[in-house]
Amino acid sequence: MSESDLIVRVAAKGEGATADGRYAALAAPGDVLQADGSLVHGPNHVDPPCRHFPACGGCQLQHLSENALAEYVHDRVVGAAKGQGIADVVATAAHISPPRSRRRATLHAQAIGKRVVIGFREQGSHKIVDMRECHVLAPELFALVAPLRALLEEWGDRKLAVDIELALADQGVSVGLKGLTAEGLAKTEALLDFARANSLARLTMDSGYGAEGVWEPEPVTVTLGGTPVSLPPGAFLQATADGEAALVGAAREWLAGAPTVADLFSGLGTFAFALAGPKTKVLAAEAARDAHLACQAAARMNGRPVHPLHRDLFRNPLRVEELDRFASVVLDPPRAGAEEQVEQIALSKVARVVYISCNPASWARDAVKLISGGYRLAELRPVGQFRWSTHVELASLFVRD
Repeated sequence: MSESDLIVRVAAKGEGATADGRYAALAAPGDVLQADGSLVHGPNHVDPPCRHFPACGGCQLQHLSENALAEYVHDRVVGAAKGQGIADVVATAAHISPPRSRRRATLHAQAIGKRVVIGFREQGSHKIVDMRECHVLAPELFALVAPLRALLEEWGDRKLAVDIELALADQGVSVGLKGLTAEGLAKTEALLDFARANSLARLTMDSGYGAEGVWEPEPVTVTLGGTPVSLPPGAFLQATADGEAALVGAAREWLAGAPTVADLFSGLGTFAFALAGPKTKVLAAEAARDAHLACQAAARMNGRPVHPLHRDLFRNPLRVEELDRFASVVLDPPRAGAEEQVEQIALSKVARVVYISCNPASWARDAVKLISGGYRLAELRPVGQFRWSTHVELASLFVRD
């Protein structure tokens, strides 16, 4: 064996890579790439637990050992920082969410003749893998796959194509069916029977005009920072409670004792309610109206020192003079990052900035702006909420010395 044939790392999209830049699908560090393109498996290559791997697009990395998976998540985050010239990165070991812990997912359903297939799409394809087992979904979500398949097969629509949004709330599972139309009393009763028989927390339908309620015995909530918050259909929720705890725990640790916090891109208030307390007031700025109103109502009903602000931070970021009123900032922007808002933070006097990200590349770009504005990257914590996936998240702390 030549050392150049050894797989030394896993690249961003999940392929194994040799030191001289050759790539091999489904390779793990320590595997050996043969001249004919085959692999001799090394100690970090394990048998995938799921029968649908690697066809199912829900997972790309089930062939990695636990150590190799953690190293992949860690290296993605640290590599993004180093790729932007950020030196002396202090990063913890990656936190990986356990199997069967995903509490939200969007599945797809399609009629194939009289049958209906339900599952994730194949990687890079519109073809749906008909899910018969799943090692990432929470058991409460997976338990609905077979009943949903039976419901949709009874629909009798040969052109059926439905997106199924699943979310685990305090009251149980919320199900949203997008692209389904219920015409007539029989179809409506079938939906109600399905919701009742499966003890759903909520069932909504979207026929092209937004989600409409079909079934919701009591208001659906999700508890954030000890506070029950209304969960609007389709609202953003961290993928696992475990991952949320890791991200929130980092923010709490880093911002302990801060009298004022600006939570930017606050959503339902995941960080706002966790950080608010007797000695800490939080501004929660969010553009999505449903999420803003849910956060506002929860703060009022529970007497929490969270002050929601309905504001589009892409078009109208908090300005320097507004930011300077706060001891610290936490931001959790969409995948594109927060370029305009970060530019204002970099000019501010805010002492501590906690930046949560689901995209190491856009985070690293924004991090350079903060560092050029006088901040120091004090700590970085990689988080793998989407187990066995190439989707990586992180928590980071920037301080003004």
